[in-house]
Amino acid sequence: MENSFGITGFIFNDDIQWENVGDGVRRKIMAYDKDLMLTAVEFKKGAIGYVHKHPHKQVTYIVKGAFEVTIENQKKIQKAGDVFFIPSNVEHGVVSLEEDSLLIDVFNPYREDFIKK
Repeated sequence: MENSFGITGFIFNDDIQWENVGDGVRRKIMAYDKDLMLTAVEFKKGAIGYVHKHPHKQVTYIVKGAFEVTIENQKKIQKAGDVFFIPSNVEHGVVSLEEDSLLIDVFNPYREDFIKK
């Protein structure tokens, strides 16, 4: 349920619309409050989550598919069931290696830049 700040309580996937974030990547903001945010991010084959950094801590669980994951200057191939953790202000990015790959990202604190004003 949406409340005065965020999406909390019982949340149903079918009630949340995908947001196109460009070039074969789309995202659903599943739940959040000021301290925590969970998003689902879907990538088409070859789609890129460009190398970037932010002040938020991030934990990512790979639900489906495989990715080339870059953390700082190190690259590894990770697949469904694997996890990566990004401390604050560390450069990172991904490239989807399979069609319809899916990640779950958790951020602390929430990503203000993801919330439409």
